[in-house]
Amino acid sequence: MRQDTFYIKEVAGNKSIQQLERILNNLNGIERVLVDTDDFEVKVQFDNKQVSKEQISQILRDYHFNF
Repeated sequence: MRQDTFYIKEVAGNKSIQQLERILNNLNGIERVLVDTDDFEVKVQFDNKQVSKEQISQILRDYHFNF
């Protein structure tokens, strides 16, 4: 299990938070997604045998999340 933090400015409203959580939680290997809108932090716990940080980053970019 691994945890990484992404700083994503677009996570300010409920709609973007729900979209982000839905996108990440649909990936194999994602265990938990925590969003802190005050700091724009998105903490992702994942099984690095199933998904890598680079894959998560690319998916976020594909959905136009900037970090």
